Amino acid sequence: MTLSMKEQKRVVVVTHFEAGRVRGAEAAEMLGLSLRQLRRVVAAYRKEGAAGLAHGNRGRPSSRAIDAQVREEILSLARTVYQDYNDVHFTEKLEEKHNIEVSRSTVRRLRRSIGQGNPRKRRPPAHRTPRHRSGLV
Repeated sequence: MTLSMKEQKRVVVVTHFEAGRVRGAEAAEMLGLSLRQLRRVVAAYRKEGAAGLAHGNRGRPSSRAIDAQVREEILSLARTVYQDYNDVHFTEKLEEKHNIEVSRSTVRRLRRSIGQGNPRKRRPPAHRTPRHRSGLV
């Protein structure tokens, strides 16, 4: 198991604490933990070794991830029916017609992942100040 830098620091500090080179309060401060939390970390280290210091959710998918089937349906609709819609309008249509409730930012991220940008480019400003016309800006 590969440990992150933060987890490696924990291993070093906990081993120093176990060897008696560092007091509990100092070790807790070095790790940014309370003394109680340090004791829990040390207990995990004693029970499982360095692997006990790794985050408990490592290797699991995010609990907030969109289901793969829903993701594919959104991408399919984005490529075909709603290709010319902007992100906000597409998000509204997903909710109205397909009962898919996702945020606009999620729709944006999914569409950009397949290389689909906003269908309409930004317009130039309607009115330019004299300063802009003279080329000073």
